[in-house]
Amino acid sequence: MQNSSPVDPPHPADDVLDHAGYRLKRAHAALRGAMDQVLRRHGLTVPQYSCLEVLAARPGLSNAELARATFVTRQSMNVVLRGLQNEGLLTRPASVDTGRARPASLTDEGRRRLNAAQGDVYAVEARMIRAIPADRLAHLLEDFDRMAQALAD
Repeated sequence: MQNSSPVDPPHPADDVLDHAGYRLKRAHAALRGAMDQVLRRHGLTVPQYSCLEVLAARPGLSNAELARATFVTRQSMNVVLRGLQNEGLLTRPASVDTGRARPASLTDEGRRRLNAAQGDVYAVEARMIRAIPADRLAHLLEDFDRMAQALAD
C-alpha cells in the first residue's frame, strides 16, 4: 500500500468541522431536529409531513415522484405512503389501468392535519431565516441551488 500525502482542503479551515460540507450538514441536522420536535405534536414525522406538503401542491404524484421530491428512497416512501393511507390522510387506488404507479391524493383529514402542522413548521423556518440578513437571503438560496447543480453535473 502506498503512503499518500495529505490533500489540501477546498477552502481554508482550521478544523475539519469548519469545512462547508460539515457546516451545511450541521444546519440540516438543526432544521431536522426542530421540525421533528414540532411535528411530534401533530403525530407526524418529517418524511410524512413532506409527503403531505408536496401532495397538497402536486396531487396525483406517484411513489417514485414523491420519493424524489422529498429526498427519500422509493422503498422508504412506500412505507410513508402506507402509513399515511392507514391513518386516512391520503388515498391511492388499489390498482391502475396502465403501469404500476398509483397516484396519491390527500383526504380532507390529510389536508386538515397538514394545515395544522404547517404553521409550526413555517415558524421553524422563519426562526432559521431570521438568522440571515434579509438582503442576503435571496443570494443564499441561489448559492444553495448552485451547489446542488455543481454536484449534480
